[in-house]
Amino acid sequence: MQFCDACGSLMHADGDEMVCSSCGETTGKDAERAEAFVSTEAQSDDDVIETEEGANFEGKPTANDVTCDDCGHGEAWYTIKQTGSADEPPTRFFKCKECGNRWRGYS
Repeated sequence: MQFCDACGSLMHADGDEMVCSSCGETTGKDAERAEAFVSTEAQSDDDVIETEEGANFEGKPTANDVTCDDCGHGEAWYTIKQTGSADEPPTRFFKCKECGNRWRGYS
């Protein structure tokens, strides 16, 4: 994170230079400063928990203590995600191994 020397507002990257969101001040090309920033392009997504419709649950842990409301099958893949505040229990997202139905469970 970089702040503008002129007005103190947050700056954002625009190509090789940083530009102030408020006053438009630029830092110009600064190779040393640019190396200090972390690019998200190099990060892997193998630890990301996918919960949307197209998510691939295969290979995730399985739960045998659940029953699918659509087909009655008793086994589902699941992922856990903290959807509330830290003092609340996490939410488990399930996908039926038989029919692919998705649902969430709250502890």
